[in-house]
Amino acid sequence: MRLRFVDKQWQQGQRMVIYGTVFLIMTLLILYSSNSSADLYSPFKVNEFHYAIKHTNLKKWAGKEAYVPVYGNKSMSLHCRQCALVTSSSHVLGTHAGDEIDRTECVIRMNDAPTSGYESDVGNRTSVRVVAHSSVFRVVRKPAEFLNRSESPAIIFWGPSTKIGLDAKGTLYRLIQRVSMTYSNLSFFFISPGKMQRFDTLFQKETGRDRKKSQSWLSTGWFTMVIAIEMCDNIKVYGMVPPNHCGKRPQPKRLPYHYYKPRGPDECVTYLQNERGRRGSHHRFITEKQVFARWAKQYNISCSHPTW
Repeated sequence: MRLRFVDKQWQQGQRMVIYGTVFLIMTLLILYSSNSSADLYSPFKVNEFHYAIKHTNLKKWAGKEAYVPVYGNKSMSLHCRQCALVTSSSHVLGTHAGDEIDRTECVIRMNDAPTSGYESDVGNRTSVRVVAHSSVFRVVRKPAEFLNRSESPAIIFWGPSTKIGLDAKGTLYRLIQRVSMTYSNLSFFFISPGKMQRFDTLFQKETGRDRKKSQSWLSTGWFTMVIAIEMCDNIKVYGMVPPNHCGKRPQPKRLPYHYYKPRGPDECVTYLQNERGRRGSHHRFITEKQVFARWAKQYNISCSHPTW
């Protein structure tokens, strides 16, 4: 009888140990999940190493001579009092802002964002189009949309020398050169290698992070915003969300990353994956928007659809 009682107590003790262990594991999992969720929604940490952020006066920094003409001796001398910077975000859909955009003195667009079929929301005019090396082929393949137009916009290509081949006259460089000779009504420019390096330096000064060491890849939006500040006295941005947009609770409505790709990836998923990515190079969209928010106060920049 005594042995049975001891054995029963031992079994109860074992169960208590098992229950306690399970409870501890579940608690740790909940805490880990909570921390992981917080990490997912927290931005790429600006000034993580207490680096003294240095602000650059982009009006004095400009240096339009750093825009190299692809063909001929054209110069990047465009100056506008009012500019509309139209993003590629799906937030522009349904805004009916097209007429307002087209009435603006200068209209700036990015990569292969089309206007055909979306005129009521994004307008039809283009004064400057900023194109990444990775979007060159998509632009060239649709000349009716991007090249054969009644107006004479400037197209500015950006990319590292290894991609464009500016120094070695690589394949991409020769393609752009042939296109520029065919469509002589347009003005084509490259961002020079020296100015590309200055864009990297600007990122480090404004965020406290070395672009290469932090495995960051500047977005076309970064280049476009700086170019717009250089050439415009006042800028109205259409479709750009604020830095905290994707961390809101409840979570924002799912929208495609590009307004012209309805089956493309979700905007916030793209932002968050890139912001927290550590393997390989990533765009730091949220970090860039933190900088844009600061620039907005310095350079007469307002945001519409959404307003912030």
